[in-house]
Amino acid sequence: MDFTAILLIVIVLLAIVLVKKSLVIIPQSETKIVERLGKYHATLKPGINVIIPFVDRAKPIVALTNGRYHYTNNIDLREQVYDFDKQNVITKDNILMQINALLYFQIVDPFKAVYEINNLPNAIEKLTQTTLRNIIGELELDETLTSRDTINSKLRAVLDDATNKWGIKVNRVELQDITPPQSVLQAMEKQMQAERNKRATILTSEGQKAAAILQSEGQKTARINQAEADKQTEILRADGEATARIRKAEAEAIAIDKITEAVGKSTNPANYLLAQKYIAMLEQVSSGTETKTVFLPFEASNMLGSIGGIKELFNSK
Repeated sequence: MDFTAILLIVIVLLAIVLVKKSLVIIPQSETKIVERLGKYHATLKPGINVIIPFVDRAKPIVALTNGRYHYTNNIDLREQVYDFDKQNVITKDNILMQINALLYFQIVDPFKAVYEINNLPNAIEKLTQTTLRNIIGELELDETLTSRDTINSKLRAVLDDATNKWGIKVNRVELQDITPPQSVLQAMEKQMQAERNKRATILTSEGQKAAAILQSEGQKTARINQAEADKQTEILRADGEATARIRKAEAEAIAIDKITEAVGKSTNPANYLLAQKYIAMLEQVSSGTETKTVFLPFEASNMLGSIGGIKELFNSK
C-alpha cells in the first residue's frame, strides 16, 4: 500500500471522527451547556445539534444520584426528588428531634443552574436543612407534630424564593418522618392514655347520669300512671256505689208502692218498713246464746202496735 492510500484512509478516519464530534444528540427533557473557548456559547435543544469539535465543549454540572455527587454533561430538565438524610432540629420548647424531608424541584433555567451555583445539589440540601431548622425553631413540639402542611408551605416558599437565582423551581416539600426522643414518646403515650381514661370516665358518668334520668322519668311516669289508675278506680267505684244506691232506692220505692197498694192509703207504709227493721233486729238478738240487754225506744211500742194493726188489716181482707 502506497503513501497516498494511507493518507486517504487517515483523512477518512479523521473526517469520521470530526463528524462524530460535531454531531451531538440530546434526548428529550435534557439539555447541555456548550462553551466555546471557555465562554458560554449555546444551550442545546433535544435532537441533533452541530458543534465545532475541539473548540466547543459541554460544561459539566454536579448531580446527585443514589446519595452520591458526580459530574455529568447532561442536564435533566424533569422534576427531580431529593431524599435528604435525617437531621437533628430543636423546637421552640427545646425538644430535640429528627426530621427527614423530601424535596421536589425542577431546573427551569440551565444557564443559571450551571453558572450561578457551583454545587447545586449540595446547595439545595444545605439550604433545606438550615431553613427547616429555622422554621422548626419557631414552633413548639405539639405544633410541629400537627402542622406538617404549614411547615411544608413555609419551607417551599422560602426555598422557592432562595433558589430562583439558581434557575430552580421548588414544586413541593414533604416532611417524611418526624421522630421525637424516646422520653417524649413515652410521655406522649402516657398523656394519650390519660386522655383516653378521661374520656372513658366522662362517657361512663354521662351514661350513669342518663340512666338515672331515664329511671327517674320512668318512676315519675309510673307514679302518674298509678295515680291516674287509682283515680279512675275511685271514680268507677263511686259510680258503682252511686248506681247501687240508685238501684236500691228505686227498689225501695217500688216496694213502698207495692206495700201502699197492699195495706191501703190509710196506713203509713214507712211504719211498716221500720217495723220490719225492728223485727229483723230482734231476731238477730234472740238468736245469740249470751244474755243481752236491748234498749228499745219508746216509739217501738207504737211501731209494733201498728204492725198488729196491719196484720189485722191483712186478715180482714
